Amino acid sequence: MASEKKQGTVQIVSEIAQPVAEGLGVELWDVRYEKEGSSWYLRIFIDKEGGVTIDDCEAFSRTVDKLIDERDPIAGSYYLEVSSPGIERELIKPRHFERYLGHPVAVRLIRPVDGVRDFVGTLCGYENGQVTIELEKDIQMSFEKKEAAFVRLYEDYEAGGAREE
Repeated sequence: MASEKKQGTVQIVSEIAQPVAEGLGVELWDVRYEKEGSSWYLRIFIDKEGGVTIDDCEAFSRTVDKLIDERDPIAGSYYLEVSSPGIERELIKPRHFERYLGHPVAVRLIRPVDGVRDFVGTLCGYENGQVTIELEKDIQMSFEKKEAAFVRLYEDYEAGGAREE
């Protein structure tokens, strides 16, 4: 139990949640343990081809909640939330970037480049934490993932939604 306490909460919950996701035919997208105000939230994002349903979230939540309670890796109270990562999902892990090569993304850098922090472009590369997006035809920008506040899939709602591939 002492070595378990040394592991991060997110890592432990991910280890608990991964087999549940596989058993239910969904992908474990991300796990976050965040404080908002005076409350803690354990947020688990799941995905599957065609999108997750409320029934998927409910089945996952019921199963994983029992297993987390049994292992008890979290001291104190928290709220468990299970949901889809959404249409403008944040890309976090290398597999996320690899899956969405060629898709439009929105990027917010932590430090501005020439006074600009927000960029929209096409994800055209990811290797060893280095992200490359194409801003315009033949104009590319590269940055370290750790230099970005976020990289998310981008939907141009003013243009009527998703682009045709």
